[in-house]
Amino acid sequence: MAEVYNWQIGREMAYPYEEERPDRQWGAVFDINKCIACQTCTLACKTTWTHGEGQEHMFWNNVETKPYGSHPIGWDKEILDRLGVQEWGSDGVYEGDTIFEAKDIGWEDTNPTQTGADPIEGYIPDDQDWAHPNLGEDEPAGERFEADTHIEADEDHHPMWFFYLPRICNHCTFAGCAGSCPAQAIYKRQQDGVVLIDEDSCRAQLQCVQACPYKKSVFNQHEGVSQKCIGCYPKIEQGLVPQCFETCLGKIRQHGWVSRPENSDPNNPIDFLVHEAQVALPLYPQLGLEPNVYYIPPINVPTDYLVQMFGPGVHEAIETYERAREGGEEGRRLRGLLHLMGSTEKRIEQFEVRNGEAMGYDDEGRRIVRVPMVEAQITRPRFDDGQNAYRLDVT
Repeated sequence: MAEVYNWQIGREMAYPYEEERPDRQWGAVFDINKCIACQTCTLACKTTWTHGEGQEHMFWNNVETKPYGSHPIGWDKEILDRLGVQEWGSDGVYEGDTIFEAKDIGWEDTNPTQTGADPIEGYIPDDQDWAHPNLGEDEPAGERFEADTHIEADEDHHPMWFFYLPRICNHCTFAGCAGSCPAQAIYKRQQDGVVLIDEDSCRAQLQCVQACPYKKSVFNQHEGVSQKCIGCYPKIEQGLVPQCFETCLGKIRQHGWVSRPENSDPNNPIDFLVHEAQVALPLYPQLGLEPNVYYIPPINVPTDYLVQMFGPGVHEAIETYERAREGGEEGRRLRGLLHLMGSTEKRIEQFEVRNGEAMGYDDEGRRIVRVPMVEAQITRPRFDDGQNAYRLDVT
């Protein structure tokens, strides 16, 4: 048993193994405000990685409609109920229990490699819970709209709301799946922090399925092993972004490397969004896994719901994001990086904004993409002499 420092909750916490971080950590940011739930990412992942026998129920990438959608059914409500009260202090330190602390057991007497050991809070979904990936899609919460419903400009959220939450494996720093596996078949790659399952070593104990609170480790009954998102590491090794990132129509995804706060690089896109601008937040940080997929929270949703989901930084994140959208000089760099999201299939290692353009560079400093801060607008004549016809759209 060890004490490790989790910067997302601002304190040390219990974990089965000593803290050992990779050389660099695979990371990602999703801008929820731009997700349209087209499910292109889901199908791209499905057709690439989980089209085999025994994988019919697997969606390493899925998109849920919140607050009612979830895959597997009720995964988030179940684990939050099990954790009980989750209080954050005024200093941003989490005061409740993580999944590694909730059972209040004597970790010094617990061997995580012992078959049948059950020290981490979690549960195994029923088979039917995996059968409805689109349950709750587009179902709104809040007040009914009437004929005279009017939304004031200064309201902080819409009276009726929902939003889309795309989810993949978070490749957590303190992964519940790795911490629970009695066979030690789950590990983080030293070169990039991607969490993988060695299927040859898997003994089908399902501890990983139980311990992963995000339910991204899934059991393949046909093969008799657990399987999960591999972060598209074959593409990562070539300097490319994962499949679900490349195919995203809404251009909501940015892939790269995330540092600890004290090592943040302001020219690194992920570090800038997470540590510098602080607009990208982890999903359920109170669970204690230090997930490495971050979300820019939606601006149309009640903040009390978002605080439970993304932690106490929600209010500041939304304010910063809205200032960038307004077009002022203060949010210019953030706005430029948001324009770069989804603009290339190559991984952007560094970025800059100057001369009216946002530019991205690879790991050798070569410019791989540039986009204008303001799209050029061209006005055409209303009447086209060549076609002897009027245009309805002239811009």
